[in-house]
Amino acid sequence: MTWFLAFFQSKPLFRVVTVTLAAVSLPTVASAQTAPTAQTDDNQAPTTLEAEKMTGRPEREIILEENVEITRGPTVLNADKATYDIVEDQVEAFGDIRVRRNGDRFTGKELKLKIDTGQGYVLCPTYQLELNNAQGEAERIDFISREEATVTQGTYSTCEGPDPDWYLRASKLDLDQGAEKGTAYGSVVYFKDVPILGMPVLSFPLTDARKSGVLPPTLGTSSRGGVEITVPYYFNIAPQRDLTIYPRVISKRGMQLGMQGRYLGETYSGETRVEGMPDDQLYGQARHAISSTHTQTVAPRLTYTHNLNAASDDEYPNDFSSTITAASQRLLTRDMRLSYSESFWSGSIRASNYQVLQDPRSWIRRPYDRLPQIGLQAGKQNVNGFDWTIASEFTSFTHPDFVQGERLVIKPRVTYPIVAPGYFITPSVSVHGSYYSLSDTDAATNRPPGSLSRVLPTVSVDSGLIFERETNFLGQEAIQTLEPRLFYVYTPYRNQTNFSWDQSDSSDRLFRNQTFDTGLSDINFAQIFSENRFTGNDLVSDANQLTAALVSRYVEPSGVERMRFAIAQRYYFSDQRVVAEFLDRASEENRSDILLAASGQVTETIAVDANMRYSATQRATTQSNYGVRWQPAPKRVLNLQYRRDVPNDLELTDFSAQWPIAQRWYGVGRVNYSMRENKVAEGLLGLEYQADCWIFRIVGQRTPTATGVTDTSLFVQLELTGLSKIGSNPLRALQQNVPGYQIINEP
Repeated sequence: MTWFLAFFQSKPLFRVVTVTLAAVSLPTVASAQTAPTAQTDDNQAPTTLEAEKMTGRPEREIILEENVEITRGPTVLNADKATYDIVEDQVEAFGDIRVRRNGDRFTGKELKLKIDTGQGYVLCPTYQLELNNAQGEAERIDFISREEATVTQGTYSTCEGPDPDWYLRASKLDLDQGAEKGTAYGSVVYFKDVPILGMPVLSFPLTDARKSGVLPPTLGTSSRGGVEITVPYYFNIAPQRDLTIYPRVISKRGMQLGMQGRYLGETYSGETRVEGMPDDQLYGQARHAISSTHTQTVAPRLTYTHNLNAASDDEYPNDFSSTITAASQRLLTRDMRLSYSESFWSGSIRASNYQVLQDPRSWIRRPYDRLPQIGLQAGKQNVNGFDWTIASEFTSFTHPDFVQGERLVIKPRVTYPIVAPGYFITPSVSVHGSYYSLSDTDAATNRPPGSLSRVLPTVSVDSGLIFERETNFLGQEAIQTLEPRLFYVYTPYRNQTNFSWDQSDSSDRLFRNQTFDTGLSDINFAQIFSENRFTGNDLVSDANQLTAALVSRYVEPSGVERMRFAIAQRYYFSDQRVVAEFLDRASEENRSDILLAASGQVTETIAVDANMRYSATQRATTQSNYGVRWQPAPKRVLNLQYRRDVPNDLELTDFSAQWPIAQRWYGVGRVNYSMRENKVAEGLLGLEYQADCWIFRIVGQRTPTATGVTDTSLFVQLELTGLSKIGSNPLRALQQNVPGYQIINEP
């Protein structure tokens, strides 16, 4: 090649000249899409130089002029003039510089680049990154390596065009391709050319990957706390571990510090949140709350789980309704469980109790602590046609005010299922055996004895028929089923008045018919086919009853259920004496309320769900719940629900929606209206605007935090695509209040 270079030196050319040299490479500004291996491969690729004129010195340098193009692998450099120093392996370019590298592009007036290390600079540059469509301009870009670049006095934005709606301006901007993150120093965020946020240090991802750094502050307000400002710091500890620290200033209360840690492993996962306030200026003392969940496979077939929650005082859900303890949380669970399972048996040991955050206007009885609860279950199917199960449980119940003691329960069951095409019959025999050892019985009004025992058998027969026919549903082919079902249960009566008691707590509140963990179930479709009217194991209802039901379904040929209709009623052949004793009143009815239900996807856009309880003796509807959802397209949903509960004196209408109201504008809202009290029980109203590179949200929410107490919150958020979210986040409130809500910038 020496003679070729000598020819350049002595005689310039007037046509495009192409020369292929040893490998060189140029870096990209920053791109998570450019893998380090691809950059390493550039060192093995040939370099092609093209220009209208070339001169140079043999083995020293090549000077290129007019329509210069240097190509190396995926890198293409264009300039008015360039010099390649062969000894230093370095390129200097001048004029109208344009560089394309793996989809990334930048321009400039002057460039100097050391090929082998990727170090260099470009003056007066502009740049654009392919992966997240980020772009900007600067006084200078310094290439630290093939993966790192420093932008001096530059801008950054994901908006297209020369006049972006938002941009970040920083005195120094580090773009790290390998770490997939950017860090801005002395930065100011501009929106519509108005500065809205200044940060001495701001970290942001170049991709969707998580990155450590200071997150933009959130700003919100509530009627009980005033203005709230939170400045979180995010630690990306490992790919499956992170920690967020969020100091929060609440104008009426003071400084609060919170932390949230998450972790995920092959055999374990969990999340822990802690927050505290050293001195609440309104409450007059320190406040705190904690929540922790964890699941772990300790050994093959051995699993440990816990769910631990605590708060400093009863008013915590009222005063901090948007933090760890939601406004509706009044029973905080503390539960730990160790479980082991084999092929036909399993066992567990559990310790649990509750912290009660009392609502002064709606007193809650504290549940019993289980310290411990030990369970053992076993069973096999198709043993000479029979299925058998046995469930046993030992529990030690403790309580600061009420009767305490231990309970042992054993419940064996044998069934003989007969299943054939078109019908099934399942007879079953079970026994409920229990033994109690009680203490502190003198504190109870009806003084239960120190030890109790009970053995009660139950016989049941479940049977049904299944008819099918081909039909159509709203013009579509479907299979309609008709499924009558009869369920008979017999359990003899035993006097169980000693298994519940009347007792007062330390505040002299009298609680009637107290048990360890048992209550009377409401009649519904989930309970009407059960053998026992009571939940828990303290009471067993006597039964001589038959439940009759009829279900009809419309099923598409693909197997998708479109609609379901059901009606059911229970008939009592003898009085429910245990239930009557528990309720302290005589049993008057010989049949239950009629249950009716209809639900399904009527069309591709309309879904319905209706449930009703009708009392034949009162000739009136006692409970009803009707709901309809219309979702004709993405980000368009209307929900309407009506609920009426006569025994609990409730009558509520609930309307919620997400709907476009103008170009790029979406309205979202919910109104839960109490027709008995003639007031809004819960409410939410908001607006969302979606631009090409940003989203604006403003949402107001009214939330009940206790009986007769509400909290009003205002969320204002500006989401800058590819940078961060500024303000307070309303997405959780929107998703909880509007069924079917969709985030407007997600497909």
